[in-house]
Formats: sequence, structure tokens, C-alpha cells
Amino acid sequence: MTKIAIGLSAAIVSVEREEPSVLVVARRDEADALPFGPFDPLLHRTLESGLREWVGEQTHFELGYTEQLYTFGDKGRHTPAGGEKKAAKDAVRVVSVGYLALTRQTQGDAPDSEWRGWYHYFPWEDWRDGKPAMIESAILPSLRKFVKEASSAQTAETRRERVKLCFGDGLPWDEEKVLERYELLYEAGLVEEYYRDSGLAVKESLGTAMLYDHRRILATAIARLRGKLKYRPVVFELMAPSFTLLELQRTVEALAGLRLHKQNFRRLVSEQGLVEGTGKFSSPARGRPAELFRFRREVLRERPAPGLRLGARR
Repeated sequence: MTKIAIGLSAAIVSVEREEPSVLVVARRDEADALPFGPFDPLLHRTLESGLREWVGEQTHFELGYTEQLYTFGDKGRHTPAGGEKKAAKDAVRVVSVGYLALTRQTQGDAPDSEWRGWYHYFPWEDWRDGKPAMIESAILPSLRKFVKEASSAQTAETRRERVKLCFGDGLPWDEEKVLERYELLYEAGLVEEYYRDSGLAVKESLGTAMLYDHRRILATAIARLRGKLKYRPVVFELMAPSFTLLELQRTVEALAGLRLHKQNFRRLVSEQGLVEGTGKFSSPARGRPAELFRFRREVLRERPAPGLRLGARR
């Protein structure tokens, strides 16, 4: 009889020097992993309290803003290389509840943990310097081959439509389709996890693989955060108590993977009433001082969806 265990996985995100990073457990001879641990119904009052407890123990970080992402329960998600064929009959089926957590902390002394830029795992998602060259040179040619190799005309058309929607092959780029893009690359055999889960020799490896299905969990977290930027002021959970408007813009751009029009962004922030001046100025080593602002928390009571629309791109 298969046993069920509940695990808790955390995508803990921070932004430093204009780079969005995720806290990972990095051990020699193992793929990077998101911090994860078991839920103990006898010790933990709630799922989130269990998450906060063991994350604090493992990483020495106290979580701030936290929200539940999704429940990941695919069969074989914690099966060793070789897939279900190698799974023991009495193996435990792990159902993992994923969480997104935001923090301004980037310094810690926890063993085996470090911050890694999330574009390390999803290099095709960073469009701040234009369309990544790998999309045209590696991804689209392989996906077109994936379409041609379909077993039927109907399957080929479905794959062709997914390629168009995910990678903008003839359509505008949708920064929120992070998970859909990763799953398409997985099915096409373009990421290491596909071969590892199938027990096959690796042929393609775009981006850096993660343990189990942790890259899928991280993709879900990135998509959730990118979408939420537009209707909730979650970006301020990643900002210092006071900041310049340029620092705010660069943080939003880092998370979205897009460049925004400077004047339009500032007009949007002003119209939304998201910030207020502190009366103080920055003291940069180079350049002119810039006014410092802070987040207006009252906006959470004033409007139901005080977010940042990202349509005004450079």
C-alpha cells in the first residue's frame, strides 16, 4: 500500500544589484534544490507554521511575506533516476505544497545554502537586454523539430500552437507564461530533468537543472510573482524602507525580465499613489542625488488592486 507524505517547498526570493535570486540548498554532487522539508501534523499547527519553522532551522532566515503557490503531487516526482520502474512497491508518495516567500535579506550563515540568480535556471526568461539569443539559435529550431516529429496532424497543430503562445513565435512575449514554457521544453526533451526522470542519457540541457521537480516549482513561483506585480504591491516587500524611483523601477524590471519606459513608469507610480517622498535624498558615489521615497501602506485600504501595470515598456 502506497503511503502519502506531505512535504513543504519554499521558493524564497530576493533582489540584489538588480538580479532576482532564489535561496537554494547547494550540495556537492547534487542538483540545486529549493529548501524543503516534511510537514508533521503532530508538531505543526498549520502548513505555513511548519514551513516557517524548518526554513528557519535550515536556512537561518525568518520568512516575511509568504503565500501558498500550488500542490505538486505528480506520481514519481521524488522517484530516483529511472522513473517509476525503479520505485519500490512500498515507496512513499510525496505530495508537496509549494510556497512563495519574499525577503530583503541576502546574507546568512546557513550551511549548504546560497543565493542563485533565477535566470541561472531560466536564461530564456530575461529580456532586459532584448530577446535572448538562445531562443532563435537553440530553442525555436528544437521546438520546430518537436512539432514535425508529432505522431499525428492534430498533435502537431497542438504543439505548434503551444510554441507560438509560449515563445512568441509570431506573437508578443508574455512574461507570465514561465511554467508553460518550462513544461513545453520538458516535453520536448530540452531540459535535463526530462532525461533524468526517464532514466535516459542527457542529450539537451537548457538552463541549470534542479533536484526532483524543484525547477517546476520555481517556475510556478516566478509566474505567480510576475502576475501579482500588476495588481498587488508585493514588490515593496523586496525594497528597503526608503528607495529611489530608479531603484524601484530596476527591481520591477528584474522580476519581470523586461525594460520599462522611465517616464511612463514614474507617471504610473504617481497616479497609483503607491509611494510618497521622504524629504531626503540619496548620496551616490557618482551622479546626482535622487529623492528617496517610501511605500504608502494606506494604499492597501484605498483600492482593491493597487499594482503596477507593465505595459509601458521601453
